[in-house]
Amino acid sequence: MTIRLRLTLWFSGILAAALIVLCVAIYFFVNMNTYNDIKVQLRDQANDYNIYKYEYGLNQMDLNLQKKSPFIDKNFFVQLVNYTEGVIKQSDELGKNGLKFPIPEAKSNPKNGYVKTTLKTDSGEVLPFLVYQRVIPNNTEEGEIIGLLQVGTVITSETNYLTGLRVILILSSVICLIIAFSVGLFLARKALQPIERVIRSTEQIQSGSDLSVRIPIEGPKDEIGRLVYTLNIMLSRIEIAYNGLDESYKAQRRFVSDASHELRTPLTTIRGNIELLQRMWSKTLEPGEAGDIVLALDTNRWELSNEAMQDISAEARRMSTLVNDLLALARADAGYEMEKTTLPMLPIAEEVGRRAGFLPRTAVWRVGDLSALNGFQVKGNADYLQQLLFIFIENAFKYTPSGWIELSATRREDQLGIIIKDTGIGMNPKEVPHIFDRFYRADESRGKTVGTGLGLSIAKWIIDEHRGSIEVTTMEEEGSTFVIWLPIDFSPQPASIIMEGTDQRIED
Repeated sequence: MTIRLRLTLWFSGILAAALIVLCVAIYFFVNMNTYNDIKVQLRDQANDYNIYKYEYGLNQMDLNLQKKSPFIDKNFFVQLVNYTEGVIKQSDELGKNGLKFPIPEAKSNPKNGYVKTTLKTDSGEVLPFLVYQRVIPNNTEEGEIIGLLQVGTVITSETNYLTGLRVILILSSVICLIIAFSVGLFLARKALQPIERVIRSTEQIQSGSDLSVRIPIEGPKDEIGRLVYTLNIMLSRIEIAYNGLDESYKAQRRFVSDASHELRTPLTTIRGNIELLQRMWSKTLEPGEAGDIVLALDTNRWELSNEAMQDISAEARRMSTLVNDLLALARADAGYEMEKTTLPMLPIAEEVGRRAGFLPRTAVWRVGDLSALNGFQVKGNADYLQQLLFIFIENAFKYTPSGWIELSATRREDQLGIIIKDTGIGMNPKEVPHIFDRFYRADESRGKTVGTGLGLSIAKWIIDEHRGSIEVTTMEEEGSTFVIWLPIDFSPQPASIIMEGTDQRIED
């Protein structure tokens, strides 16, 4: 429910309560004034009869009405009840119409007062009456009630008048409420119109991510005007802060990307030179071949130097891997969009399975059933898809000291699933949500393997770029299963495309 509607309903509710109180008060006072004069006339007419004069002969009482009221045209009807003899005597007008006022029993000790009732005539007409009844006691000390004098008059005009008054009050109240609701809704809309502008402007900022948009200030500088002014100042500060952070973030991404590019060249040179020295130093020299220089070499120093160069080479390869990983993540952060084509998935998986057999490992490597990929293709980049599979395979080699690692495939609906399953050390299922975080390593506390913790982050980026998903099932000391799901591309594709540039990507 909107604020505008709530305000209108509150206003209408207060008005309705006020109208109800006013209408009830008007009706109460009009009703009292309408019947007050009639009640006085009825009481005076009843008092005109000297009831004590006829206390022992009520049947002799003359019921002819004395017209002493100023309203001489009013029709009064008299009924005399004799409880002692059980006789009821009526005025001529009441008897002619076959009417009889309601009679209370003597034992109920009726009191002087007024009674409203309706009587039905012989013709079927129902008439409303107002009756004043006066009890007739005897002259004894007990004051036993021996009779009842009732004087009544027809109040049809008064009843109709009050009924009409009720209808008028109800209809006028309803009409006033409708008018008040409509006017209140209009006024609330006009009063809250600046808030609508604020909402539209903020929605425009939210949908367009344009912090330069400002809310127009219109109308007086009331509470809403101050709110708009404050929001505009806040948006200005947010825009300045956001632009500063954005520039900083762009600079950071450029630094990581540039640093990675710059570090690759010297690292490649170092690796090449060290490998050349290793080949030269590892050549078997026979005594006498190199003359006096060879004989002067210290054997222990040669072995230490060779070992040091091996360490340098390993660290250089490790740094090169780290730089390549940082470069890949920098491209991901920079919104790099890889080039994609329609590729058959089976040759990619078979090629990865074949080359993985040459990687160093301590567990058994086997390629399982890949027939689920046969005849299906995906929209992707062959180099990155191979890198993706190698990340999971090398990860499995690293964490599987014994047992086996298997590559297989499955299919469901419009997705292909590539499965890398191992019988390695596994991990706690609680760690699964964090394994794709950068530099996170599930086995860090156990210290069983070495690594940078960036591989799975890169794998997650590649999967996201291919609109795929990953399922992980693992248990400590029981191994892990990774299922990579990629959407099937059903567009037609010539059979001649087979992963150009694959060898170069794997070599990197």
